Amino acid sequence: MRAVVQRVKRAEVRVDDRIVGAVSKGFLVYLGVEKGDSLSDLEYISTKLENLRVFEDSNGKMNLDLKEAEGELLIVSQFTLAGDVRKGRRPSFDKAEAPERAKELYEAIINNLRGKGFKVEKGEFQAHMEVESINDGPVTLLLDSRKVF
Repeated sequence: MRAVVQRVKRAEVRVDDRIVGAVSKGFLVYLGVEKGDSLSDLEYISTKLENLRVFEDSNGKMNLDLKEAEGELLIVSQFTLAGDVRKGRRPSFDKAEAPERAKELYEAIINNLRGKGFKVEKGEFQAHMEVESINDGPVTLLLDSRKVF
């Protein structure tokens, strides 16, 4: 499971000109589910998201986690994170999980984080989405449950 995490001042996702998810300060997370991902991959990403200390404290240091900063999450499914572009010019998506299983894990991570008390908004699975955000910093981090990077 892979995630691109952006610290944002605000973010929203639209489908067919309607807002389906929006957050103020927090994280915009693009989430990619790969073949073979399981609940342990989900737990790894979820734990990282809740514990990343990338919000500034009163001294201007990145020392606060999401809960301490009273941050929110907008999680957007993005199968292209499983894309492989090492050969040729067209990405291969052979490593992307099948849509049914990917949706299960996508919904599970959202429910996991909501269960921990976070406000979590989401995109619409398999829809063409428009995402708008105001990055804060910018702070952008890459997470991979298989620890490839």
